[in-house]
Amino acid sequence: MLFACAQVEEKAAQQSMLDHAFAKKYPQAKKVSWRIDSNGNHEAHFKENDKKYRADFSSDGNWIETEHNIKFKEMPKAVQDAVEREYDKDDIEEIELVHHPKKGIFYDVELDGKGFKKIDIEYNALGKKIGME
Repeated sequence: MLFACAQVEEKAAQQSMLDHAFAKKYPQAKKVSWRIDSNGNHEAHFKENDKKYRADFSSDGNWIETEHNIKFKEMPKAVQDAVEREYDKDDIEEIELVHHPKKGIFYDVELDGKGFKKIDIEYNALGKKIGME
């Protein structure tokens, strides 16, 4: 019984730490809910300025990244042009504007094309590829 109580207290302390780290980074956030993502990170879903966001934090409360979905036309023209040069726009599944502590702001374009597996391509605002998964 003591072990179960200790686990509950540890989980509550961790959630409190995550809530504090989140509130410090996003003091204007509304409707915050937490999940564990497929990488084991703590993912906060929230609204800010009428937009839906997802922010990832590590178990120790360090911010990993924040993202929200956008439309193709919301990307800078250079990014739109880069995507259209190499890929079929109809293969786009999702586009996210991502804020990352090391990479800065970038655009994550998820493609699910016929004949190749689903890929994520990261572009900076100038339309240069900065990553691929």
